[in-house]
Amino acid sequence: MTDTLTTEIDGQGVATVTLNLPDSRNALSGAMIGELTEAAEHLGADPSIRAVVLRGAGKVFCAGGDLTWMKAQIAATRAERIAEATRLADMFGRLNEMPKPLIVRIHGGAFGGGVGLACVADVAVAAEGTTFGLTETKLGLIPATISPYVIARMGEGRARQVFMSSRTFDADEAVRLGIVARVVPEPELDDAVRAEVEPFLHVAPGAVAASKRLARELGPRIDAQVVAATILRLADTWEGDEAAHGIDAFLSRTKPRWA
Repeated sequence: MTDTLTTEIDGQGVATVTLNLPDSRNALSGAMIGELTEAAEHLGADPSIRAVVLRGAGKVFCAGGDLTWMKAQIAATRAERIAEATRLADMFGRLNEMPKPLIVRIHGGAFGGGVGLACVADVAVAAEGTTFGLTETKLGLIPATISPYVIARMGEGRARQVFMSSRTFDADEAVRLGIVARVVPEPELDDAVRAEVEPFLHVAPGAVAASKRLARELGPRIDAQVVAATILRLADTWEGDEAAHGIDAFLSRTKPRWA
């Protein structure tokens, strides 16, 4: 157990990583970003691990980026902003490239970076009643470091339906957009996740890793140049007036000027 995550490994080599900040709706804090990166590295390198399940404690899977952490970036130097944006981008990259199948279990809500976590999954399964949203523009932000994975998962045309508007949508639309593979009643969610994990316990781990790498290489380009561009876009946005105003409005429970 770490400060923000719990990890359990069963006798079949299935690792369950739980985002464990339920009081903040599992928002991606600076600490959680670092610990998720370490978990991806450690589990990806462990030959005994056959599959990884990512889930959230409490009522919501993941509310996105922690706004207190983001507000600190607005007050930081340019170099500090880029360093933190790089840490965030690296977390998504490590999860995306982890040479183990990643199954994401989603309930309650997935917003901003929570949608990003769904889009780096090999399979994401959601409970009925889950709400989704790329809600960054409501705060004067942009979905920057998650954008390569969101576009790769949805395709540009479908992504543009939800990428800029900050509107929320239900789990059925998340299936149509390609974010999640299927939706089940919440009492059946754990069984649905186990059904997705089960086939990976009967196939060659090395072939699984090689197949996943092949799929990534044949998919949309997500290389160092693309990731670096998203890092700079996020740093630029943190420096803008809209982000400062939008985050302050949210934290003070007032309407931003564009609402």
